[in-house]
Amino acid sequence: MANVPDLSLDIRMTQPAVELSVEYFPPQTPEGLDKLRVVREKLSVLEPTFCSVTYGAGGSTRERTFDVIREMVSEGIDAAPHLSCIGSTRDSIREILDEYLDLGIRRIVALRGDLPSGMAEAGEFRYANELVEFIRETTGDHFHIEVAAYPEWHPQARTPADDLRAFVNKMAAGADSAITQYFFNADAYFNFVEDARNAGVTQPIVPGIMPISGFTKLARFSDACGAEIPRWMRRTLESYGDDTDSIKAFGLDVITDLCEQLVEGGAPGLHFYTMNQSALTLEICRRLGL
Repeated sequence: MANVPDLSLDIRMTQPAVELSVEYFPPQTPEGLDKLRVVREKLSVLEPTFCSVTYGAGGSTRERTFDVIREMVSEGIDAAPHLSCIGSTRDSIREILDEYLDLGIRRIVALRGDLPSGMAEAGEFRYANELVEFIRETTGDHFHIEVAAYPEWHPQARTPADDLRAFVNKMAAGADSAITQYFFNADAYFNFVEDARNAGVTQPIVPGIMPISGFTKLARFSDACGAEIPRWMRRTLESYGDDTDSIKAFGLDVITDLCEQLVEGGAPGLHFYTMNQSALTLEICRRLGL
């Protein structure tokens, strides 16, 4: 009996080329740093366009972020540090930019960020568009500037129109592209992109992807950042209780399907929020033929 070819794999392998990027956070311990090195090595097979590294509220992880960035640069990785401006002065931001210039960094993720607990003053920057403008004024076109986008609206936005206006302002200030908050509804992304295009935004808007490894933390974080977990997803995840294997298996199916919709719909890339883990991101990309 003749072997029947797996046409589903062929279909996925002929998907349009899509750029991949990944995000890490700076570990707090030497053990965490060792683990992150292993994760970076495993994810290197994806040949990510860049690897971003987060930056704590008010710059609270500045030194740890800088240490991780410096190590990644030494490995030849296109590292993209996050840089938040809330609670900062122009001089402090200029100092950080100088450090990244000296390292040869060419890409920055520019964010407003959150005030650290107990800090009342916003500093000399109130919004991310002001940070983007300052980076351009200070360094010209040296940096490729990424900014954040919120397909389901920023939780602090008064209205969707206000949130869209803030996004348009960031792009007009000199951003090169945007990375979205994660979401689980492809229509949220496509509707947001359409609204942005109608408002005059022409730069790429890359969807942020959150692999699902558990439910409790995901639900808490999603509620805080305004990412909606559809009711059918939430109820299914809740039904698994502490069955981590079932949660991961279900999550892989859901996120792979979401990524397929995004790629087929023309998304210019996929940005994975890895949470310093490699297995789920690798498996999703394997299923996608990427």
